[in-house]
Amino acid sequence: MSDTSATSLAQQLAARFGDTLSISTVRHETIAEVAGADLVAVATALRDEPTFRFSQLIDLCGIDYLGYGQVEWTTETATGTGFGRGVEGQAQGRFSWAERPAGGHAPRRFAAVSQLLSIEHNRRLRLHVFCEDDSLPLVPSLTLVWPGVNWFERETFDLYGIIFDGHPDLRRILTDYGFVGHPFRKDFPLSGNVEVRYDPEQKRVIYEPVSIEPRVLVPRVIRDDTDLMQARAEAADKWREN
Repeated sequence: MSDTSATSLAQQLAARFGDTLSISTVRHETIAEVAGADLVAVATALRDEPTFRFSQLIDLCGIDYLGYGQVEWTTETATGTGFGRGVEGQAQGRFSWAERPAGGHAPRRFAAVSQLLSIEHNRRLRLHVFCEDDSLPLVPSLTLVWPGVNWFERETFDLYGIIFDGHPDLRRILTDYGFVGHPFRKDFPLSGNVEVRYDPEQKRVIYEPVSIEPRVLVPRVIRDDTDLMQARAEAADKWREN
């Protein structure tokens, strides 16, 4: 999309919806943030009104802003000290809930993002809605506006725990029905909560607390320095002698 088209869409949105939408244009992409209470009405207008005609919702996903904007890996001073911060940092699965990192860059923790497409006008729009309550993330379902969003909302509920009010069949779609937790939440342990195995004595699958200990894979740093080159040369000479 050209700069002119993106600017024109942003202007049209501002003229139609006013303060109902918070509109921005980033990298030639138009983004509109809307409150949950206004989501269905705005989505219906975006679909039906001739100025917009966003007939397709091509994708919907969740976002967890916990710790958003915090740097986990920094390489500016890593050549001499390694990646200790990555091991001891505050990234996903490596902090207690009481000591969880603050977002700082986002007003609330969870959001649902819809990608809209207008075939008639050859335009795209990103529709962004924050969940008001971090402890119970809830937004209205868009299934009555775009029925095809049904499974996208189920996937977002499964992975992030965002509840879509009014969804006709909101249940897990990727994880097992007995799965505990939501894998894409940044407070979800990387090793999981339970492990599954088949017990030959009981002749059934059983669930047990996870037995593996969490660990962090630190990337190996390859440095092209004099000592390394000398070591390689000596190793090559020793291999030739043998």
